[in-house]
Amino acid sequence: MRTTVSFIFSPQQLLTLTVNPESSETGAQQARKWLDTTWEEMGCEPVRPSGKVLLLDKILGVADAYGYTLLTEDTAVASTFAGNIALLLGKPNVTVDLPGLRVGY
Repeated sequence: MRTTVSFIFSPQQLLTLTVNPESSETGAQQARKWLDTTWEEMGCEPVRPSGKVLLLDKILGVADAYGYTLLTEDTAVASTFAGNIALLLGKPNVTVDLPGLRVGY
């Protein structure tokens, strides 16, 4: 499935990637594991006062930790991240809006 993933870091810092991941149950499970591991490795923190961390919070946290510069300069990292988002959400269009603290699809 073709998915367009857009990252908004600021009004001047936008990045849009198109990926075609092979969708499957195992692919989604592996994508979840990748996100969990990356969240931990990057030292991301919960954004909610309750300490609960939802899937979309992890996507926001990893995007913030990677940052605009890394994702625009390292296409392998950016493609891997966007591909895993596509597998996890299974939607044709995803927007990761850091200033708005939301992931829309």
